[in-house]
Amino acid sequence: MSVRCERVIQADEYEVRLLFTNRALADIEALTGKSIIALANGFTDGSSGITEVAQVLRAGMEAARRDGNTGGKAVSIQDAYDVMDAAGFTTVATVVMEAVAEVIGYGSKNV
Repeated sequence: MSVRCERVIQADEYEVRLLFTNRALADIEALTGKSIIALANGFTDGSSGITEVAQVLRAGMEAARRDGNTGGKAVSIQDAYDVMDAAGFTTVATVVMEAVAEVIGYGSKNV
């Protein structure tokens, strides 16, 4: 079994599927220019905010799209902001950061 954390966000009348893997976390680092650990810590010290949550959400949505082989265009940052507007910042931030923490912590119980 590999590290894989799937979540669903309810946004208005539709559901948004998210997938977080190590590849998705690497995509987040490339998008934000921050390590995933620095990004997560930023929610405690205030150096991460709405922009970073939107990038994490976009990466999770895009990973789910690729995994589902549904085709279509890549998920845009505007798509992520639309979901955040529909579901609310706090809901999205909680879901995505808990999922990221699960991927980061994967296997730590085996050490």
